[in-house]
Amino acid sequence: MSVVLTEAAAAKVQGLLAQEDASLNLRAFVSGGGCSGFQYGFTFDDEIKENDTVIESHGVKLLVDQMSLDLLKGAEIDYQSSIQGESFVIRNPNASSTCVCGKSFTPSENGASGCANAGY
Repeated sequence: MSVVLTEAAAAKVQGLLAQEDASLNLRAFVSGGGCSGFQYGFTFDDEIKENDTVIESHGVKLLVDQMSLDLLKGAEIDYQSSIQGESFVIRNPNASSTCVCGKSFTPSENGASGCANAGY
């Protein structure tokens, strides 16, 4: 089970890449910090590193390093528009709790039993 990028998220990324540099890849990562212990991050990257997993979805290359992949395995990255605004949303089955801002989470000890919704 890997990370899934929805069609809506891929379309948003492709739009952003058209403004930046279409040859870049999207990198999703998890780092320490945030109010819940770990936080999600995204960046554009032109380098595919040795320990990256490359996930191609809807015309977008998503890069995830091994440490982040362990915490994101089975997660879905979506993009949603609503009355409150637009944002990337991560549904992570490995999160036991998510902070109110949705940008950080606490991993569950056993994985695949968490709250599953985080807006970014």
